Amino acid sequence: MSEPERPGKRCGLAGDFVEFIDIQKTYDGETLVVKNLNLSIGHGEFLTLLGPSGSGKTTSLMMLAGFEVPTQGRIELDGRRINDLAPHKRDIGMVFQNYALFPHMTVEENLAFPLQVRRMPRADIDKKLERALEMVQLTQMRRRRPSQLSGGQQQRVALARALVFDPKLVLMDEPLGALDKQLREHMQIEIKHIHEQLGVTVVYVTHDQSEALTMSDRVAVFNDGVVQQLAPPADLYERPENAFVAQFVGENNKLTGVVSSLNAKECVVNVKGHGDVRALPIRAHAPGNKTTLSLRPERVRINPTAGACANLFDARVEELIYLGDHTRARVSVLGSNDFIIKLPNAEGVPDLTPGSRIQVGWKPEDCRALDCS
Repeated sequence: MSEPERPGKRCGLAGDFVEFIDIQKTYDGETLVVKNLNLSIGHGEFLTLLGPSGSGKTTSLMMLAGFEVPTQGRIELDGRRINDLAPHKRDIGMVFQNYALFPHMTVEENLAFPLQVRRMPRADIDKKLERALEMVQLTQMRRRRPSQLSGGQQQRVALARALVFDPKLVLMDEPLGALDKQLREHMQIEIKHIHEQLGVTVVYVTHDQSEALTMSDRVAVFNDGVVQQLAPPADLYERPENAFVAQFVGENNKLTGVVSSLNAKECVVNVKGHGDVRALPIRAHAPGNKTTLSLRPERVRINPTAGACANLFDARVEELIYLGDHTRARVSVLGSNDFIIKLPNAEGVPDLTPGSRIQVGWKPEDCRALDCS
């Protein structure tokens, strides 16, 4: 098994375009909001900074934008140190949650503003305006003011304004937070398609893990000022490297126990005296040490066929919730009353009722023994 990537380790794509090198940030001189950040972003990459409030993700974005200054370390853009470079000289497009559109200007006037500031010829401005309006499908609304647009249309204008001058880099800070769920999901796909079309480098900040998984080439998960894991979305979800990432990214069953035995490929963990679980020893240490088991709800089987699962336990159904594409079952097993199982409705849900006695099982390779949280 490969060694887990250290959270502070620099990890980038070929042709690193943005680099945070030994970055620290404190506002009061004592508490570090960002701690020894080393992060490389590839040219044309869509990287999302994901984490809870206060984790350091937005501060990192603001330092890259030039609105905050690092306390220590340096930030490089395309090989150039930019710590002391004014925000307007960084050639960066910005999209904010509140859109930040000029209310007295029409759509096309809002889009033309960053071009006029750069003193572009009128003919070039017209060409870029047409391209930007077509890109976000707002050509017919070019003469409307922001107050005459829906939230989704205003967000499209803000996105187009950030892209209209062909910036090297686009930064997005919770840009879809004010939209309703359906429109937010639609805009996620639109932004992803625009990124693919233009090939621009995007750094995106969100606390919404489904948004991060949907849109990103890679995701950096922040907590307490430190990148806990940096990985493509599928790796992040399927192979979390610590208990925080497992809990924060997607739904997760968490069981705590003590390592009974351990080798390079598998460990056995005794869960509070209720049973032994076989798992992958990602961060499990020597026998006798505590560990946290991580198991995704969709990996658990109900009443599996004989021999299908090395881990097999008696359980009791506590609650069933119908959610359209799947049914969410909460069961009691191994001393936990909040163990979740996702049952796809397309496959036909077993005839279960609260109080039913069942067996639940899973494969050792689907269960990860992580750090003790």
